[in-house]
Amino acid sequence: MTPSGGVRLARLGRELLLSGRLTSDRVALPEPALLDLPEKAVQFGTGAFLRGFIDYFLDEANRSGAFGGRVVAIGSTASGRDVALNEQDGLYTLISEGAGATAPVRECRVVASVSRALSAQREWLDVLSLARTPGLEFIFSNTTEVGIAVEEGDRLDAEPPPSFPGKLTRFLLERGRAFRYADDAAPVVLPCELIERNGDRLRELVLTLATRWKVEREFADWIGRAVPFCNTLVDRIVPGRPDDARRSELEQTLGFRDDMMIAAEPYRLFAIEAKAATQARLRFATADEGVVLTDDVTPYRERKVRILNGGHTLLASLGLLVGCRTVLEAVQHDLLGRYLRRVLFDEIVPSLAVSGGEAFARDVLTRLANPFLRHALTDITLQHTSKMRVRVVPSIVQFAERRGGAPASLAFGFAAYLLLLRDAGAASSVMRPFLAADGERERVRDLWREVPDESEESLRAFVARSCASEALWQTDLSYVSGFVEQVGSALILMSRRGVARALAEHLDTVGASRPALASSLSNGS
Repeated sequence: MTPSGGVRLARLGRELLLSGRLTSDRVALPEPALLDLPEKAVQFGTGAFLRGFIDYFLDEANRSGAFGGRVVAIGSTASGRDVALNEQDGLYTLISEGAGATAPVRECRVVASVSRALSAQREWLDVLSLARTPGLEFIFSNTTEVGIAVEEGDRLDAEPPPSFPGKLTRFLLERGRAFRYADDAAPVVLPCELIERNGDRLRELVLTLATRWKVEREFADWIGRAVPFCNTLVDRIVPGRPDDARRSELEQTLGFRDDMMIAAEPYRLFAIEAKAATQARLRFATADEGVVLTDDVTPYRERKVRILNGGHTLLASLGLLVGCRTVLEAVQHDLLGRYLRRVLFDEIVPSLAVSGGEAFARDVLTRLANPFLRHALTDITLQHTSKMRVRVVPSIVQFAERRGGAPASLAFGFAAYLLLLRDAGAASSVMRPFLAADGERERVRDLWREVPDESEESLRAFVARSCASEALWQTDLSYVSGFVEQVGSALILMSRRGVARALAEHLDTVGASRPALASSLSNGS
């Protein structure tokens, strides 16, 4: 019996799935044959996003007969997800919910595309053994924006190299050597990190490490000749595990216990830039309309990273500072909802060099207001500084280039980010681990430690130093006309009046978003 008095549910796994005790009227179950498909892909990462995105696409492709393979998930952190996945034989439930045109949309499916999980830390030799699998076709990854970078400890003999590029280089070297650098043994590499030209950047780092390690020349030749590194853009909101109450409710409906259950929105887009020969190898792409093969991923990336991810990042700082817990709460908050509409339509969209920004922003507001998703704002603050640099700073710079002055609402959001990091030490126990995961936060905290008092002069001097840090922003934001002044004024106002009152005054000063847009979005905010 459960503590609430109900019958204890059996845990999801291969045995339960094959027992015939589950019914497909509540959840889309995989055919038993899909559990025995060969391992044809590897993914570096075991987190919710890859399981709600890549593994969903592969599962869909297997169900339609377009792929015929499963993926091995490699964990690099001590999250314990590799163990939990293996305890359920790689199976988990994906709950996809959203507001449809006339009624809510919900799909529950047991995803069966993950064969097993390995720990890079504990099972590195098994990971290298996987590299020697003859039928391996694809390598996926999602290691956040800071993941595509090498580390000092990346050595050829490390078990494993600490960075993702280090692990990938060693993995590819093992494969190349095992198959004598044959072209038909070369996998397609599809990174899902949200950095510009992610495939090109990852290839560059692999070749850099090959040179540092002084490996045979055949490896670099093979990488350049036969191993495609595709630039990609990924887009799906995957908040991950539902809260305990929601998960318990879903488990009672489905009839089984699932410790790896995750939730996602229905919307999905996987844009892959690839040459014709590589596109022909991406058989899984034909199974779902969310996969788009293109010769240029730039427009997809610019719209998504700057509008959706940039909006998320700005909303996280302000939302947490005014006491919101989820994206939905923030979007429905009167002040934050108004702020989001203004910053999207009056500053971010006008800064874009690609078309379709306004329509995409409208869709984003609808997606963020999805009542079924509980996307915690704390989750968005993981690696918060790098996200500001990649997702927000380009909009600041390009708005100024196009309009000749600083974007006022982006400056306000930038000030909120600085304030959030100042208060990280006093953050709640729930929030503190997420802020601690920001590997660059100490640079900002060090600047805060130099502030002698709360005077206007001291705060403005801090803002000037922060904006001028090229180490943080890869550009000197103090050269953006009026930006330092606007960030300083916003920070002072927040410090004196509190964030909510400061935001209200800011919105009164800058005015509402353009009326035509604001009225058309009244139902989606």
